[in-house]
Amino acid sequence: MDRVRIATRGSRLALWQAGWVKEQLERQGARVELVVVETQGDRESLPFAQMQGQGFFTKAVQDAVLSGEADLAVHSYKDLPSARPEGLVIAAVPPREDPREVLLVRAEALDEAAQGLPVRPGALAGTSAARRQAQLRQLRPDLSLKELRGNVPTRVDKLRRGEYDAILLAYAGLKRLELDLRGLYTQVLPTTVMVPAPAQGALALECRSDDQRLKTLLQPLDDPQARRTVGAERGLMQKLAGGCQLALGALAQATPQGLALLAWYGGRRYQAQAPTPEAVAQAVFDQIRAEYPEVVCASH
Repeated sequence: MDRVRIATRGSRLALWQAGWVKEQLERQGARVELVVVETQGDRESLPFAQMQGQGFFTKAVQDAVLSGEADLAVHSYKDLPSARPEGLVIAAVPPREDPREVLLVRAEALDEAAQGLPVRPGALAGTSAARRQAQLRQLRPDLSLKELRGNVPTRVDKLRRGEYDAILLAYAGLKRLELDLRGLYTQVLPTTVMVPAPAQGALALECRSDDQRLKTLLQPLDDPQARRTVGAERGLMQKLAGGCQLALGALAQATPQGLALLAWYGGRRYQAQAPTPEAVAQAVFDQIRAEYPEVVCASH
């Protein structure tokens, strides 16, 4: 019987994700245990922009696999920097959860007649993501923005306590945790309003490159369509030399003609369609580079 040690962060959402993978592997007869790892992002409460390096929520988990302390890392794929570490491979990308964003608003701050977002003028909105901040500033320049750190339940609690009037979260996390949102106004935002982070809603299952046994065990968990759409989004992110704090939104969808990729960068939306993840990422990157000649492809 296969034994698999899964490295994961200790947040409720990370444990849910690792627990889901554990359940899938146990159905195949594997013996699975969780190895909880504290990451830089868990230890430090600084705004992301002031933190050093990349992979705040992923590097320590990857290190646990590389050192042999664990066999498999389960990540929120959007947290992974575009640079790939030596010795590790993404062995599976499971079926993707809804990638959209959710706006949560305290009843006192709700204004359904407001343009752009149903939040009263001058309200205090919370988010730490550079991408969300940039899109919020464009959508609603009147809002005051404040850093919002902590895991998903903590962020919702801060909103309830009145530390913020509204916050933005990934819909996938709220769905997975099934949080009680009674008393809060919730709106799932169309991607035409707020373009999500590359790979939002997707998981990345990462193991050592030479672990053939585990790669075989993980194969049934891999969803080719999720891998393709995420590949297009992250392909664009890589060309822009981005980590999870790049102000880039990207969402790919499968179409009869291949893949359609929508991106938000520098205050503008870009769209292209092409047969492969590589081709569609390149097509959108070429559009961005035409607008911003200083953008240099990371692979050059």
